Amino acid sequence: MNDEYLERAEKVITDKDILINLASRRAKELASGVHPMVNVDRSQRTQYLDIALLEIAEEKISYELPEE
Repeated sequence: MNDEYLERAEKVITDKDILINLASRRAKELASGVHPMVNVDRSQRTQYLDIALLEIAEEKISYELPEE
């Protein structure tokens, strides 16, 4: 996991539980073939979780809590 992407994502989503859930769900989507919303260097073997964290850090994806 890329520590820089994690640190940047933590600044956007401060709740670690939400960050973990959002990043893991997005990583699963990427693994199933969904295209990333950020530019990724294809020459490096970037992990799906790193891509998900970068998308969160760049605010390409977000979350919304359900109203009670």
